[in-house]
Amino acid sequence: MTFKEKISNLLEEGLKQKPSLFLVDLTITETFKVIITLDGDNGVNLQDCIDISRAIDSNLDREEQDYSLEVASAGVSSPLKMVRQYQKNIGRTLKVKTATETIEAKLESANEESITLCWTAREPKKIGKGKETVEHKREIPYSEIKEAIVTIIFN
Repeated sequence: MTFKEKISNLLEEGLKQKPSLFLVDLTITETFKVIITLDGDNGVNLQDCIDISRAIDSNLDREEQDYSLEVASAGVSSPLKMVRQYQKNIGRTLKVKTATETIEAKLESANEESITLCWTAREPKKIGKGKETVEHKREIPYSEIKEAIVTIIFN
């Protein structure tokens, strides 16, 4: 079993103990620096990171393979990568970049294939002068999303 397979198996076991957590990214560098990024349906706290780190660290032998281990939560400004991340952020405002545009809108829904965004905009009236408020709703497949980040709004 390779070092990466051992890490993956131990990580999987650790995450089974905390079903609200999920893996966003696992990177193992050439110098055996293990970087694990987690997210959770209810967020990730320090204790969650400690528990996952211990689940891995306590089952590996540094004499067999020297390594460093870093377990962290996906940052507030980290792009969304997984369907589960989109689903946990329904109702929040996202900044979504596609190949042709950037849309800042409320995430209305997220399924396995796409997300649905809703927003209002002031646009010129179709007839006459002035502007009117127009409601927009658009479904965007994940394949078209280049980057999506949750927008933090301070009230």
